[in-house]
Amino acid sequence: MANTTTQARRIVFTGKQQVQLEAFEVEAPAKGEVLVRTGLSLMSTGTENIVFNRLFAPGTHFDNWVKYPFYPGYASVGTVEAVGPEVTTLKVGDRVAFRVGHRSHAVVAAAQCGVLPAALTPAPQCHPIPEGLSFESAVWFPLAKIAFHGAKVANYRLGDTVLIIGAGPIGQMSTRWAAAAGASSIIVVDSMESRLAFAKAGGATAVISASIDQAREQILAANGGKLPRVVIDSTGNAAVFSAALGLAADFGTVVILGDTGTPASQTLTSDVITRGLTIVGAHDCHNTPEWNEKTITELFFSLVARGRFSVDGLNSHVFKPEVCEEAYGTANRDRAHTMGIVFDWGGAAKA
Repeated sequence: MANTTTQARRIVFTGKQQVQLEAFEVEAPAKGEVLVRTGLSLMSTGTENIVFNRLFAPGTHFDNWVKYPFYPGYASVGTVEAVGPEVTTLKVGDRVAFRVGHRSHAVVAAAQCGVLPAALTPAPQCHPIPEGLSFESAVWFPLAKIAFHGAKVANYRLGDTVLIIGAGPIGQMSTRWAAAAGASSIIVVDSMESRLAFAKAGGATAVISASIDQAREQILAANGGKLPRVVIDSTGNAAVFSAALGLAADFGTVVILGDTGTPASQTLTSDVITRGLTIVGAHDCHNTPEWNEKTITELFFSLVARGRFSVDGLNSHVFKPEVCEEAYGTANRDRAHTMGIVFDWGGAAKA
């Protein structure tokens, strides 16, 4: 590049329920790095709404993490604009997925490392997007990774029975992993009926529009009169936890996948002792040598490309970054009618 810096823009939270677009400069890529121009970035509505509204208790990891200025986002796709010294794996024009905040440009590592640090935000790195896979599909890769960790600890078996509580973005990804793993019964419950069509398209065998504390009889009816072996709570709503425990089969597994800002409000019930339940948490940072940022992303891309993991139609809203205040307002006011909320940065072709 002729210049040592690039003029860029990024979204920032300057305080509780305060968001704006700011200008900043990106340094030229150094050894082993590439400069990427963002095409799309996907809002993680669960996490970002918790952060935007400060819906977390003092002393939680959210409280320790969220300091102002705070730069939200971790799901982006774009095109390589420049390469640093000794980069041989990527070239200008390559399409890549990467994990940084909502911004027009980013400098990220060209190499794909294996196991990432046990941190809330993994080290930024590039993942080449296969030819023919659109930006609109590829941008879901971090949310798919989070849900994969839930599927991993659920230890799915062929023909398994699964209840997924919540049909938001993580619940949608959880539905698709259960289907890809060969579960025969995949029941999705959400009080927002408009979300359930997405779950049905993603492999749910039954969908129930009800609050979880009123859905027991419908769950039994959808699962041959039996409770499911696996229950996945993808909601991030602390009040759901006790209901989830009561809906798992004896000696079943309850996976806490939705990260709540008020974990002290998640209360145990006697089901844990009397029915021998296993409770296991899953989080973005639970990487292993076998399953990590690189390997899970590659698997996700492969399954989407082969039609075994459909994300078609999940992007319900597209905003220009200049109207980020409107975007977060929509995410908060209209949860029932939103799914994937995408920022379009105008960076290169999307297919």
